[in-house]
Order: sequence, then C-alpha cells, then structure tokens
Amino acid sequence: MTIAVIIPVLNEARGIGQTLSRTATLGFDDLIIVDGGSSDQTCAVVESHAGHLQSRPCSGPAPASPAVRLLKAPAGRARQLNAGAAGNRCEVLLFLHADTQLPSNARQAISTALSDKACVGGRFDVRFDSPRPIARLVGSMMNLRSRWSGIATGDQALFVRREVFEQIGRFAEIPLMEDIEFCRRLKRAGRLAPLRTQVVTAFRRWERNGPFRTILLMWTLRFLYWIGVSPYRLQHFYPIVR
Repeated sequence: MTIAVIIPVLNEARGIGQTLSRTATLGFDDLIIVDGGSSDQTCAVVESHAGHLQSRPCSGPAPASPAVRLLKAPAGRARQLNAGAAGNRCEVLLFLHADTQLPSNARQAISTALSDKACVGGRFDVRFDSPRPIARLVGSMMNLRSRWSGIATGDQALFVRREVFEQIGRFAEIPLMEDIEFCRRLKRAGRLAPLRTQVVTAFRRWERNGPFRTILLMWTLRFLYWIGVSPYRLQHFYPIVR
C-alpha cells in the first residue's frame, strides 16, 4: 500500500528540517508539508530539503526517498490537514506534527496494522523528548487514556485509510479539537490500531507554561469540549498551551 505523510506547519523553522530529514529516510511514498502562512523561514527550510516540489504519482513500491512537496493553505490545522490529503492520491494518510519524530519501523508498523481489513486506521504511542520524570508520566497517561477511550490526539501520529477518510467527511474545520472530533467518527467506521511503537515528540509547550499548569488546562479544555462547549469558545484559551 502507498502511504503519504502530511505535516501541517506554522512558524516551525527551528524544527521542521530535522523532522523532514528523519521522515524522508523511512520509505514513505509522498511527504507533504502544508504551510498555514508562516512568517519565519519555515518555507525556505522546507524548500531546501525538497528534492523537487512537483507532483508525482503515488503508485508502485516505496521510493528510496519520497517526493517532498510544499503546499499552502489557510491557517488552521484541520484546513491544512485536509489540503494535504487532497494534494495526493496515496492509499493511506499519516498525519504528523512538525515536532514529532517517527520510529524507524513506522511504515512497516502501519502496513502490518492495516493488513487487517477490519482496521480503518490507528495511532502510535507517544514519548516526550525530555528526560524529566513528569515528561514520562504525561506520555504514559496520554497512551493509557488513548488506549482506554479509543481517541487519539495529533501528537500520536494518526493514520487512516484514504477511502475511510473520504467516507467519514475528512477533518471538521474547527479551530481546535479537530483530532478528537475526527477520532469520534473514525471509531464508528471500524477498528483502530493502538500501536505500542513510539513516536518521540517535543515537550516544549509543557516546559514553557509549566507541566502541571498545562496538564490542568488541557484536561479542562477537553472536559468542556466533551460536555458540549463549542471549540470556537475554547480557542480563546488554546494559545496558552500551543
């Protein structure tokens, strides 16, 4: 099966180069970066890593190095993810944060999970790049919560069959909680694979705002969303933890 990696970016010049260098070695068929209007050097960094920016068909065996393509979309993670999905024809879509590193066996892990026809998608376990005990605790809590609820967040590198992605209506273009809202619908389409293989993601927002304060605020936002508070109201608090 062919797999495209889609990375939404907005002012990620500091870290996107490392993510591209890592991801380009993992045997995926297409690598799409969707910029939401960065004001820093993000686009220049992406272009410097691109072997070419032209469309190429997504068929046949995985190339040694995938096409690296830069697309533009209105700011908003859901809009950018949808634009990336529309910009390729691969059979599987893998949505990756700009500060998240995939494991070396990511492609094989996804292919194995989706060899089960009842499986419509899945996600990875997450580990933070900090050695602090609180970082290990937060990562473990995220993995347990996801395994129990069947809901994945963007940090966990969500993947989905394209046909299912199209059938359930893509990401809702809401200002936040798009990953949770999408997973709610995805669960109804079939089984999700909670892979124990780990991605490594940055602990930066937790460090910047204080781990305990960030945990409290993020859980509060999720609770309010679960009880029906609109994402358009919750977005006023979100920049604090982004």
